[in-house]
Amino acid sequence: MTTARPVPVPDAISAPYWAAAADHVLTAARCARCSGFAMPPDSVCPHCGSTDPEFEFVPVSGRGTVRSWTVVRQSFLPGFQDLLPFVLVDVELEEQPELRMIGRLLDGADGELRVGTPVVAAFEDLTAEVSVPAFERAP
Repeated sequence: MTTARPVPVPDAISAPYWAAAADHVLTAARCARCSGFAMPPDSVCPHCGSTDPEFEFVPVSGRGTVRSWTVVRQSFLPGFQDLLPFVLVDVELEEQPELRMIGRLLDGADGELRVGTPVVAAFEDLTAEVSVPAFERAP
């Protein structure tokens, strides 16, 4: 399996995140000092201010609600042309207020979408080794 789409290149910090995504497990970075989540992790915890947060990627439910969205009708990146139009959603995960992720809504641009629409994480397999988180409307 190959893709024309851009493929993430993990670094030392993001490697655990991408390894979990390859197994279709959604994770978020949790601060070892205060247990607050940060996406993406930074050198300072945004919750407790620790400059040594020792972030660890831990599994999260993948359930959340739509905060905002956009319909993409023109692609400027390779590999997305056949997906047009598609919806990108800004999702607040249920684990913590303001814990947000952006991903493609896999059930398409058809159907009604509102702020607060419940969604659940899903994954797009780009290659045999790389999957990226996305979302679907929750049943």
